[in-house]
Amino acid sequence: MGAYTRKTALSPQDVMEQAAKLLPEAIGLSRTGGSSHEAKYAGAEGTLELDAHRHGAYTTVVAKTDKLRTSRIDYEVQRFLNRLPYEPGDRGGPGSGEPKD
Repeated sequence: MGAYTRKTALSPQDVMEQAAKLLPEAIGLSRTGGSSHEAKYAGAEGTLELDAHRHGAYTTVVAKTDKLRTSRIDYEVQRFLNRLPYEPGDRGGPGSGEPKD
């Protein structure tokens, strides 16, 4: 199982909106449950639990998968987390080694 944590300037709602927009397309996952600050996804690549909780000016995002850290779902989850803006004013987006959207 893989578990990843990321601090972001986005609100939990914004994190969940970004996840809903990017993860189904990138990994082929469907949302199977959750609330305003957590989401559960499942698909052929595996399952994902995503939690986002606000702590002061930042949101802590925790993503857990049911696959090994070398799986496709883990790779795409790490890409998603790395795209979240870290500090207020950051634009977020792909890293320097990735193609621009």
